[in-house]
Amino acid sequence: MRKIEQQMNRAIAYRADWSSANTRVEYEQGNCISRVYLHGNLIAEIGEGFITLHDGGWQSNTTKSRLNAILEANGIPGERVFQKAYQWFVSQEGGPIPFFSGMTLR
Repeated sequence: MRKIEQQMNRAIAYRADWSSANTRVEYEQGNCISRVYLHGNLIAEIGEGFITLHDGGWQSNTTKSRLNAILEANGIPGERVFQKAYQWFVSQEGGPIPFFSGMTLR
């Protein structure tokens, strides 16, 4: 995991606002939700008992890496975003499912 992703996950864990380079975390205290942005595009929302994944309009390696770092720290073991034949999928306990922007896990 990249250093920036470790810092991002720390901000999510501590429910804090944080920004570095192209990645930003905003914590919304009223709803207890952390929102993660990459290049200003929403890529994830993490709340009590759920994670909503977005691609921010760009299914890039960096977006996938950020999402996987979030899933590693906040998701269920084994959840990952991966690519096969130019399509994104999320691996889960029951097997892979097609990724779509706005999907909620848990």
